[in-house]
Amino acid sequence: MPELPEVETICRGLRNSVKGERILGVAVAETRLRAQVAKDFAKTLTGRTVVDVGRRGKYILIRLDGGVVWLLHLGMSGKLIRVPERRLRHRHDHIVVRLESGYELRYNDPRRFGFSVVARAPEIDSLPQIRALGLEPFDARFDPGYLYRLARRSGRRIRDLLIDQRVVAGLGNIYANEILYYAGVRPTARASRLSRAQIARIAELTPKILAEAIRWCGTSFSDYRDAEDRRGEFQNHLRVYAREGEKCATCGNTIRRVSPGNRSAFYCPGCQK
Repeated sequence: MPELPEVETICRGLRNSVKGERILGVAVAETRLRAQVAKDFAKTLTGRTVVDVGRRGKYILIRLDGGVVWLLHLGMSGKLIRVPERRLRHRHDHIVVRLESGYELRYNDPRRFGFSVVARAPEIDSLPQIRALGLEPFDARFDPGYLYRLARRSGRRIRDLLIDQRVVAGLGNIYANEILYYAGVRPTARASRLSRAQIARIAELTPKILAEAIRWCGTSFSDYRDAEDRRGEFQNHLRVYAREGEKCATCGNTIRRVSPGNRSAFYCPGCQK
């Protein structure tokens, strides 16, 4: 699933390429996504102009004139790309937005776990998907004190706490594993048992690791592509995630994988005590 760095990369690309574009038409080939695409979706978007593109957690917010917002979640396998309209369409191009410039925005999602809805701008923060989100990791309020208070009250493993969207909006399994590696904390450690110093280290590393991943345009293993349909490069810089059996670049120990809660976690037994 695309996480914060991937979604932020897509948003930045779209902001540079489609801001100011007028939507000439919308084709919805498949309405059965995570939630049914509204019948008036195409009509609502057609004729409007893109004002800005932003992000909240893992959600893309395409702001249009008239106070309309297209909110999109990419699910497990979705991608939102900008391509010339002459380019051959693919089987899983469920939503195609035709732009005045001769390009199209195409939402492609083989698994159909994505989410697409149109709302008025004042309603966005009250939508259940947005209302439940915790702090953004780049928010000044996301500090060691915030994370320590939540950790002390939690009976969960620290990895599971970090990927809870009600705690850190946008953070997922890939980057939680990487953050914990650099913090020297095992993903299976109980959050409530970690010291204030350990939690502070995790809180301080979180925005730094995410910013570095954004600099490399995110992580591509299979489905993720940026707005121009290009792969990210941060997979070449991962230290533990998906590196089971490889040697740690720091200490030489073998990277291990465990599966707490049926979701794989990776760690170095030498660097993470």
